[in-house]
Amino acid sequence: MLRVNNVHKTYHQAGSELRVLKGISLAVEKGDVLCIVGPSGAGKSTLLHILGGLDKPNEGQVLFDGADIYKLSDPALAKLRNKHIGFIFQFYHLLPEFTALENILLPALVSDEEKDTKEAAERGKALLNEVGLAQRASHRPRQLSGGEQQRVAIARALMNGPSVIFCDEPTGNLDSETGKSIVSLLMDLNRKNRQTLVIVTHDENIARQSHKVVRLKDGM
Repeated sequence: MLRVNNVHKTYHQAGSELRVLKGISLAVEKGDVLCIVGPSGAGKSTLLHILGGLDKPNEGQVLFDGADIYKLSDPALAKLRNKHIGFIFQFYHLLPEFTALENILLPALVSDEEKDTKEAAERGKALLNEVGLAQRASHRPRQLSGGEQQRVAIARALMNGPSVIFCDEPTGNLDSETGKSIVSLLMDLNRKNRQTLVIVTHDENIARQSHKVVRLKDGM
């Protein structure tokens, strides 16, 4: 499903060169849980952003179902991200003026495909129920705990039925017990629905539960 071939990423800052990724290759199959682990500064989040179509590599290929995503036009790449890719971040990124349900519906609302708003709302409610927040649909982010906000973010990532979800430190802003519940939810989604997950984490407990582990050090 996802192939990465010899990816390099270099940033140029104030006349200096910072090589973040140095020839990374990997494969992700349907139903995989792949963890990317390593020390801070190893290039984990950069790699995740490149895999998800958010940051273009200087060299190498990212193939999604055989197509090089960085040879797509900007509109085509945006459509691929909206339809086939979900994102979960450490800091939730929920819109504060929207309710939990409205935040979940956003990926469907910004899609350029024809949509049945009633059907989308029903799917959003079903996802809220799946993440254990059926009674929180009308609550705004400030009325939710950190764990609840991350559950809303997970439901939002699932809204358009993505092929893969990229998770960047999904438990990094949570206490240990809440973090365990979020990991349990993600693993349940994988077991029940064969949801493909690519997770950047410092948490070895998550790595132990994954199918594959990529360990980065100094961009390699």
